[in-house]
Amino acid sequence: MKYKFLGRTGLLVSELCLGCMTFGRESSKETAFQMMDAFFEMGGNFFDTADVYSLGTSEIILGEWLRDKPRESFVIATKVRGAMSDEPNDVGLSRKHILHAVDASLERLGLDYIDLYQVHMWDSATPLEETLSTLDDLVRSGKVRYIGASNFTAWQLQKAIDLSRYHGWEAFISLQPLYNLLDRELEWELLPLCQNEGLG
Repeated sequence: MKYKFLGRTGLLVSELCLGCMTFGRESSKETAFQMMDAFFEMGGNFFDTADVYSLGTSEIILGEWLRDKPRESFVIATKVRGAMSDEPNDVGLSRKHILHAVDASLERLGLDYIDLYQVHMWDSATPLEETLSTLDDLVRSGKVRYIGASNFTAWQLQKAIDLSRYHGWEAFISLQPLYNLLDRELEWELLPLCQNEGLG
Protein backbone atom coordinates (compact mmCIF):
# COMPACT_ATOMS: atom_id res chain seq x y z
CA MET A 1 0.00 0.00 0.00
CA LYS A 2 1.25 3.49 -0.83
CA TYR A 3 0.65 6.50 1.40
CA LYS A 4 0.14 10.16 0.58
CA PHE A 5 -0.16 13.35 2.55
CA LEU A 6 -3.79 14.46 2.72
CA GLY A 7 -3.88 17.87 1.08
CA ARG A 8 -1.29 20.26 2.47
CA THR A 9 -1.17 18.55 5.86
CA GLY A 10 1.33 16.20 7.43
CA LEU A 11 -1.35 13.51 7.75
CA LEU A 12 -0.37 10.34 5.87
CA VAL A 13 -3.25 8.26 4.52
CA SER A 14 -3.29 5.11 2.44
CA GLU A 15 -4.01 5.87 -1.22
CA LEU A 16 -7.05 3.65 -0.89
CA CYS A 17 -9.71 4.58 1.66
CA LEU A 18 -12.19 1.96 2.82
CA GLY A 19 -15.73 3.27 2.59
CA CYS A 20 -17.98 1.87 5.32
CA MET A 21 -21.35 2.99 3.93
CA THR A 22 -22.68 -0.56 3.52
CA PHE A 23 -21.82 -1.70 7.06
CA GLY A 24 -24.99 -2.66 8.89
CA ARG A 25 -27.05 -2.55 5.71
CA GLU A 26 -25.78 -4.65 2.80
CA SER A 27 -22.81 -5.91 4.85
CA SER A 28 -23.28 -7.75 8.13
CA LYS A 29 -20.95 -7.10 11.07
CA GLU A 30 -19.07 -10.32 10.30
CA THR A 31 -18.59 -9.40 6.62
CA ALA A 32 -17.56 -5.85 7.57
CA PHE A 33 -14.95 -7.21 9.98
CA GLN A 34 -13.56 -9.46 7.22
CA MET A 35 -13.31 -6.50 4.84
CA MET A 36 -11.58 -4.31 7.42
CA ASP A 37 -9.19 -7.10 8.39
CA ALA A 38 -8.19 -7.61 4.75
CA PHE A 39 -7.82 -3.87 4.14
CA PHE A 40 -5.66 -3.39 7.24
CA GLU A 41 -3.50 -6.41 6.39
CA MET A 42 -2.80 -4.82 2.99
CA GLY A 43 -1.60 -1.65 4.74
CA GLY A 44 -4.79 0.42 4.59
CA ASN A 45 -5.12 2.93 7.39
CA PHE A 46 -7.88 5.26 6.10
CA PHE A 47 -11.55 4.49 6.91
CA ASP A 48 -14.56 6.62 5.97
CA THR A 49 -18.05 6.48 7.43
CA ALA A 50 -20.89 8.87 8.34
CA ASP A 51 -23.37 9.26 11.15
CA VAL A 52 -26.31 8.56 8.82
CA TYR A 53 -24.89 5.35 7.33
CA SER A 54 -27.37 2.77 8.61
CA LEU A 55 -28.40 5.40 11.18
CA GLY A 56 -25.18 5.05 13.13
CA THR A 57 -24.70 1.30 12.79
CA SER A 58 -21.75 1.76 10.43
CA GLU A 59 -19.93 3.84 13.06
CA ILE A 60 -20.75 1.26 15.75
CA ILE A 61 -19.36 -1.62 13.66
CA LEU A 62 -16.20 0.33 12.81
CA GLY A 63 -15.77 1.27 16.48
CA GLU A 64 -16.14 -2.33 17.63
CA TRP A 65 -13.52 -3.44 15.11
CA LEU A 66 -11.12 -0.72 16.27
CA ARG A 67 -11.55 -1.54 19.96
CA ASP A 68 -8.51 -3.84 20.35
CA LYS A 69 -6.29 -2.09 17.81
CA PRO A 70 -3.69 0.71 18.20
CA ARG A 71 -5.56 4.00 17.70
CA GLU A 72 -2.63 5.86 16.15
CA SER A 73 -2.43 3.31 13.32
CA PHE A 74 -5.69 4.60 11.83
CA VAL A 75 -7.14 7.68 10.19
CA ILE A 76 -10.87 7.68 10.89
CA ALA A 77 -13.17 9.95 8.91
CA THR A 78 -16.87 10.47 9.53
CA LYS A 79 -19.46 12.98 8.38
CA VAL A 80 -22.25 15.18 9.74
CA ARG A 81 -25.35 16.75 8.18
CA GLY A 82 -28.09 14.17 7.69
CA ALA A 83 -31.18 13.57 9.77
CA MET A 84 -30.83 10.98 12.51
CA SER A 85 -34.39 11.36 13.84
CA ASP A 86 -37.59 13.36 13.34
CA GLU A 87 -36.45 16.05 15.78
CA PRO A 88 -36.32 19.45 14.00
CA ASN A 89 -32.76 20.24 15.15
CA ASP A 90 -31.37 16.76 14.49
CA VAL A 91 -30.31 17.66 10.96
CA GLY A 92 -28.18 20.22 9.16
CA LEU A 93 -25.02 22.12 9.98
CA SER A 94 -26.17 24.36 12.82
CA ARG A 95 -23.95 24.75 15.89
CA LYS A 96 -26.53 22.84 17.96
CA HIS A 97 -26.64 19.88 15.58
CA ILE A 98 -22.90 19.65 14.95
CA LEU A 99 -22.03 19.73 18.66
CA HIS A 100 -24.59 17.04 19.40
CA ALA A 101 -23.60 14.95 16.36
CA VAL A 102 -19.86 14.92 17.03
CA ASP A 103 -20.38 13.64 20.57
CA ALA A 104 -22.78 10.97 19.31
CA SER A 105 -20.29 9.87 16.62
CA LEU A 106 -17.45 9.72 19.15
CA GLU A 107 -19.59 7.55 21.42
CA ARG A 108 -20.59 5.17 18.61
CA LEU A 109 -17.00 4.92 17.39
CA GLY A 110 -15.65 4.53 20.93
CA LEU A 111 -12.98 7.15 20.23
CA ASP A 112 -11.64 10.24 21.97
CA TYR A 113 -11.19 12.15 18.71
CA ILE A 114 -12.03 11.99 15.01
CA ASP A 115 -9.18 12.40 12.54
CA LEU A 116 -11.23 13.90 9.70
CA TYR A 117 -14.68 15.36 10.36
CA GLN A 118 -16.53 16.18 7.15
CA VAL A 119 -19.69 18.12 6.42
CA HIS A 120 -21.77 15.74 4.32
CA MET A 121 -23.35 18.36 2.06
CA TRP A 122 -24.24 22.03 1.85
CA ASP A 123 -26.83 23.42 4.28
CA SER A 124 -28.54 26.46 2.76
CA ALA A 125 -30.58 27.04 5.93
CA THR A 126 -27.56 27.66 8.20
CA PRO A 127 -25.15 30.59 7.83
CA LEU A 128 -21.81 29.24 6.66
CA GLU A 129 -20.03 31.28 9.36
CA GLU A 130 -21.97 29.36 12.02
CA THR A 131 -20.90 26.03 10.58
CA LEU A 132 -17.26 26.95 10.04
CA SER A 133 -16.77 28.62 13.44
CA THR A 134 -18.25 25.53 15.11
CA LEU A 135 -15.89 23.23 13.20
CA ASP A 136 -13.00 25.48 14.21
CA ASP A 137 -14.06 25.13 17.85
CA LEU A 138 -14.08 21.33 17.49
CA VAL A 139 -10.50 21.31 16.22
CA ARG A 140 -9.37 23.64 19.00
CA SER A 141 -11.13 21.46 21.60
CA GLY A 142 -9.29 18.34 20.39
CA LYS A 143 -12.42 16.39 19.46
CA VAL A 144 -11.50 16.70 15.77
CA ARG A 145 -8.06 16.85 14.14
CA TYR A 146 -8.94 18.01 10.61
CA ILE A 147 -12.08 19.07 8.75
CA GLY A 148 -13.27 18.36 5.23
CA ALA A 149 -16.25 18.70 2.93
CA SER A 150 -18.31 16.27 0.92
CA ASN A 151 -20.71 16.91 -1.97
CA PHE A 152 -19.98 20.64 -2.28
CA THR A 153 -20.11 22.57 -5.53
CA ALA A 154 -17.08 24.63 -6.54
CA TRP A 155 -18.57 27.96 -5.44
CA GLN A 156 -19.64 26.51 -2.09
CA LEU A 157 -16.21 25.07 -1.43
CA GLN A 158 -14.38 28.25 -2.47
CA LYS A 159 -16.66 30.37 -0.27
CA ALA A 160 -15.95 28.13 2.72
CA ILE A 161 -12.19 28.28 2.09
CA ASP A 162 -12.23 32.07 1.74
CA LEU A 163 -14.32 32.60 4.89
CA SER A 164 -12.05 30.34 6.94
CA ARG A 165 -9.00 32.17 5.65
CA TYR A 166 -10.54 35.59 6.40
CA HIS A 167 -11.49 34.67 9.98
CA GLY A 168 -8.36 32.63 10.73
CA TRP A 169 -10.41 29.47 11.28
CA GLU A 170 -9.36 25.90 10.54
CA ALA A 171 -10.04 25.28 6.86
CA PHE A 172 -11.17 22.26 4.91
CA ILE A 173 -8.22 20.07 3.98
CA SER A 174 -10.08 17.69 1.68
CA LEU A 175 -13.10 17.14 -0.51
CA GLN A 176 -15.01 13.89 -0.91
CA PRO A 177 -16.91 14.35 -4.20
CA LEU A 178 -19.09 12.19 -6.38
CA TYR A 179 -16.85 10.81 -9.12
CA ASN A 180 -17.20 7.79 -11.38
CA LEU A 181 -17.30 6.91 -15.07
CA LEU A 182 -20.78 8.42 -15.45
CA ASP A 183 -20.38 11.42 -13.10
CA ARG A 184 -17.28 13.33 -14.15
CA GLU A 185 -18.35 16.90 -13.38
CA LEU A 186 -15.60 16.97 -10.74
CA GLU A 187 -13.13 17.56 -13.57
CA TRP A 188 -14.76 20.83 -14.68
CA GLU A 189 -14.23 23.10 -11.67
CA LEU A 190 -13.80 21.15 -8.44
CA LEU A 191 -10.59 19.36 -9.35
CA PRO A 192 -8.79 22.54 -10.50
CA LEU A 193 -10.04 24.30 -7.35
CA CYS A 194 -8.73 21.53 -5.10
CA GLN A 195 -5.38 21.55 -6.89
CA ASN A 196 -5.13 25.34 -6.60
CA GLU A 197 -6.09 25.39 -2.90
CA GLY A 198 -4.14 22.26 -1.94
CA LEU A 199 -7.09 20.12 -0.87
CA GLY A 200 -6.77 16.34 -0.81
